[in-house]
Amino acid sequence: MMGRMGTEGENVRVIAGRYRLEARIGRGGMGVVWRATDQLLGRQVAVKELALDDSLSDDEARTQRDRTLREASAVAQLHHPHIIVVHDVVEEAERPYIVMELIDGGSLAERISADGPVDAREAARIGLALLGALRRAHEAGVLHRDLKPANVLMEAGTDRVVLTDFGIAQVAGATTLTESGSFVGSPEYTAPERMSGVRTGPESDLWSLGALLCTVLSGESPFRRDSLGGILHAVVMDEIRPPAQAAPLLPVVRGLLERDPERRLDAVEAERLLRAFLETGRTPRAASAGYTPTQRDVPKRKSPVQQTAHRSPPPVPPPAVAPDRAPKRSARTMLVVAALVAAAAGAGVSAVLLVNHGGGGGGGGTSTPSASSAPGTSVSASHSPSAPAAPGSSASPSAAPTVTVTRQQKPTAASGPAPSGYRTVHDPDGFSLAVPDGFTRDPEGERIFYVSPGQTFRLGIKATDPEAGGPLAVMRRADADGPSTNPGYHDGTVTPTTHDGQPAALWEFTWNGFTKAEGARHTYDLCWEEGGRMYDVWVSAPVGKVTQAKEYFDVALDTFVAP
Repeated sequence: MMGRMGTEGENVRVIAGRYRLEARIGRGGMGVVWRATDQLLGRQVAVKELALDDSLSDDEARTQRDRTLREASAVAQLHHPHIIVVHDVVEEAERPYIVMELIDGGSLAERISADGPVDAREAARIGLALLGALRRAHEAGVLHRDLKPANVLMEAGTDRVVLTDFGIAQVAGATTLTESGSFVGSPEYTAPERMSGVRTGPESDLWSLGALLCTVLSGESPFRRDSLGGILHAVVMDEIRPPAQAAPLLPVVRGLLERDPERRLDAVEAERLLRAFLETGRTPRAASAGYTPTQRDVPKRKSPVQQTAHRSPPPVPPPAVAPDRAPKRSARTMLVVAALVAAAAGAGVSAVLLVNHGGGGGGGGTSTPSASSAPGTSVSASHSPSAPAAPGSSASPSAAPTVTVTRQQKPTAASGPAPSGYRTVHDPDGFSLAVPDGFTRDPEGERIFYVSPGQTFRLGIKATDPEAGGPLAVMRRADADGPSTNPGYHDGTVTPTTHDGQPAALWEFTWNGFTKAEGARHTYDLCWEEGGRMYDVWVSAPVGKVTQAKEYFDVALDTFVAP
C-alpha cells in the first residue's frame, strides 16, 4: 500500500498468473504487503499476502480463507476517495491475496514520528476525511475495527488521506475470522465495548477515531501506558483525559471518546462540528446533550428555589449513565469484565464471561494498577467445554476459560471499607460516605460540607424533600440561576442520568471562583431521589485540579448511603 522501498529481489514470484511480487514494503499482524506489477494492465499495485494460522485444521483453514475472501470482496465494493481502492481478490496455493492501489507516501504514524503532531486545522481535515470513509463503509455494512495512524496513508504531493487495511474488517452480521478466539486490533485505539465482546458496531470505529485525533494532535494516544494491562485499564476504567492540544476540537474528541456507545457522537454530528471549526475557527457544542463535554469544575452553589413538595410515583429509570463516570453495578462490572476479556484474548484465547450481577455496587472511583482486578472484585477462572456467550457477544461457544467476576455489595453504614486514602464518615445528619483523609466537616445550614485543608476541595451534601419535576427540573432551574448565584458562571450543562437505578441529573459548570489568586473553579453535582428524599452531592475545585476532584466525586457517590 505504501510507496516505500522494500527489500528488492526477495521471493520474486507471480501470483494468479498476473501479479509479480517485487519488493516487500510492509508487514503486520495480518500479513505482508508487497509492491507488485500488474502484468496484464502494466501498472504498479500493492498486494497484501494474508497470514494464515498454521495450527488450524484443513476445514478450519478453508473456513478462514472463505471468510477472508468474502470480507475482502465486500471492501472491494467500497468506492470513496478516502478508502484504499481494492482492485482484485485472488487465491494462490490456498492463500488469499488482496490487490490494492499503490499509494506513494507513508502512513500517518510515520508522519507524526518524523514531523511531530499536527495543528487543529490539519487534524480536523484528517478527521473529516476519515469520517467520510467510515460513513461509506458503515453504510455498506463494513466495519474497519483497526483504525489507527498506521492504517491511514498520506499520499505524497497531494496529502490525500487514505484509510487502508480493512484486513480485520467485519461485514455486519457475519462471523469473521477475527472472532475465532483471539483479540485482533490495537488496544490503544479499541473501544471498551469491543474489548468486552458485548458489541461491535459503527460506534466502535468512531471511538477509535477519537483516540486517533488525540494522537495526531499530541503525538501520543491518551491510552498509552507501559504495559498491556495498563492500556486495558486506561481504556475501560481510568478517567479519560484528552491532551491539552485537543482543546480546539474538544467537543468532538470528548463526544467520540464517550464510553457508552449509545451516547457516543455519531459520524454526521462529528462531521458538522469539524466543518464548523474549519469554517469559523471555533467548534460549536454538539447538538445532543448526550455529547456534552464533562471536563469542567464547580464551586459552592446556592440551593435552587424551592417548589411545592410532593411525593413522586415510583420512577422508571432511564438507561443513560452520567458522561465520563464509570457506571455502577452491572455497567461497572462490565468494564472490569472488559479488561479481563481483552487480557485473555491478548494471550490468544477466547473468554466466556459469567458475571454475578446479584451483588451490584461499586467499590470506589479510584484507579487500580492492574487490569485484571479491582478493589472489591473477586476473580476466578476455570475451563469448561462449552458456555454461552454474554448477550450480544461474538465470542465462540467452543472450549474456553470461564472467568467469573463478583462485585462486593455496595457499602452500608455498618460495612464496606473506604478506598485507600479515604475514610468512612457517619454524619450526624444520618448519611455516610467515604471522604478523603484530612477532610473536615463544615456545616452551612442545610448543606453539609467536607473540605480539604485550605478549602481547595469542597465536597457538599444536601438532603431535602422532593421538588416539582424531580432531579432534572431542579438541576435545570439551578443552571438557569447560575449567573446570579455564581459570578462568571459559564459552560453550565445538565444531563439526565441515573443513580442506583433512580432518575438523576448531573450538573456541571465553571465560574470565577472565590478569589482572583485561586482562579476559576469547576463543579460536578449530582441530584437524585431515594426513599422519599432528594439528595444532592457535589464537589468543587480549581479548574487545574479537576482530575482529582472527579475522583473525589465518584468515590463520594459510590459510597454514599442514605439514612
